[in-house]
Amino acid sequence: MLQSFKKEIKMKDFIANIQTAIIGTIDKGNLPFSSYAPYIYDDNRFYIYISNIATHAKNIQANPHASLFFIEDESKSKNLFARKRISLQCSSQKIDRDTDRFEEVLSLFGKKFDVSMVGMLKKMTDFNLYELQVNSGEATFGFGEAYLIGGDEMNELVVRQNTDKHQNN
Repeated sequence: MLQSFKKEIKMKDFIANIQTAIIGTIDKGNLPFSSYAPYIYDDNRFYIYISNIATHAKNIQANPHASLFFIEDESKSKNLFARKRISLQCSSQKIDRDTDRFEEVLSLFGKKFDVSMVGMLKKMTDFNLYELQVNSGEATFGFGEAYLIGGDEMNELVVRQNTDKHQNN
């Protein structure tokens, strides 16, 4: 049985100060592609607002599987070999412009980021809103501090069971 992680840092707390997510997608040739976008985390879902012109948008339209990656700022890390990070495997879906959810999430983007910038981007019809639901993930907060993402809402850090320890030779 998996045990919940009861420590000061939780997934929501860790990502709260990170403004953008690294997005991993797969292109038509099955090759990985990395990019980034500002994001909103609401109701245990991630949202990105991206242009159809962008490679990651084309990839996510062709293949709804994507990853999100959040990592501690290098300047704040005590050890670059053990930066705090969370990697999430997600399923995505486009949120239609004519829905209440689209308006709600764009309003959250306006509150978190520059409202005039979001208003300008909202007028650009090649931009689309995507919801990313976490299917699995893992978090590392230092040597020997590796966790799985779990719980009913896929938002809890869960202690890994039966993991091999690092070995010194």
